[in-house]
Amino acid sequence: MPTISDFDYQRVPVAEGVSLNAAVGGSGSPIVLLHGFPQTHLMWRHVARDLAADHTVIVPDLRGYGESDKPSDGYSKRTMAADTVALARALGHDRFALAGHDRGALVAFRAGLDHPGTITHLACLDVLPTLDMWDVLHGASAAVGFHLYLMAQPPGLPEQLIAGASDAFFGHFLDVWTNDPSAIPPDVRAAYLDACRAAVPSIVADYRASAGVDVEHDKADRDAGNRLRMPVTVLQQDWGAALGYDAVALWDAWAADLRHQTVTCGHFMAEEAPSEVAKSLRTLLDR
Repeated sequence: MPTISDFDYQRVPVAEGVSLNAAVGGSGSPIVLLHGFPQTHLMWRHVARDLAADHTVIVPDLRGYGESDKPSDGYSKRTMAADTVALARALGHDRFALAGHDRGALVAFRAGLDHPGTITHLACLDVLPTLDMWDVLHGASAAVGFHLYLMAQPPGLPEQLIAGASDAFFGHFLDVWTNDPSAIPPDVRAAYLDACRAAVPSIVADYRASAGVDVEHDKADRDAGNRLRMPVTVLQQDWGAALGYDAVALWDAWAADLRHQTVTCGHFMAEEAPSEVAKSLRTLLDR
């Protein structure tokens, strides 16, 4: 199994019966990096080593993914955000910067809303907040998000269908969401597929939560006028052009101090353009 070189690996209890696998390296002010789908903490391998030159970098597998525990429930982004805060605290950090990609960005977003005194800086890579994501998907163009609708179905059928062809399912996204296939070498790709194959029920549970409880939490915050209080950086592909929405306007409604950057690489930007991502995160940390 590939690892992030020069990082130490730990299993850290974060909730009753739940421990996270985390790679920790470097020294200095802390930043936690959260991976997305269909990946593990390994997606941050280049960026993590870069940032470790002057930061303490913590890179976990989310609950339900990789080598972290996979309970049968507890996949609201609120719960997964609490995992992240507990992880950092267990490692000695009461305040920390947080960056997330894809699913990890949704966890990071929720952490920023739920724990504003804990998250010092926030970066979200290539997502919209859950509530906005569902709002912008409509008509035939929503077919690009077919997996969202599949995994939103009640327990049973999605798990059975995906488990029946897991490598084809998860490999599809690794193939079509990248502009540079060489950015995910064969050993890393194999590690992603192995990890996903062993985590179908928990991955589906994570997505199912985003069609239910996560929407409820976002609506409650929107109705209450809650916004992200820390400096926020968003890196995104130009999905708005394809799906007909203004990404900057949607994010601006949630963040008082926002810097939004449109990138030209594919979805897996931390692997396709790690220097660009690391530079953006360093700029965020200087704000």
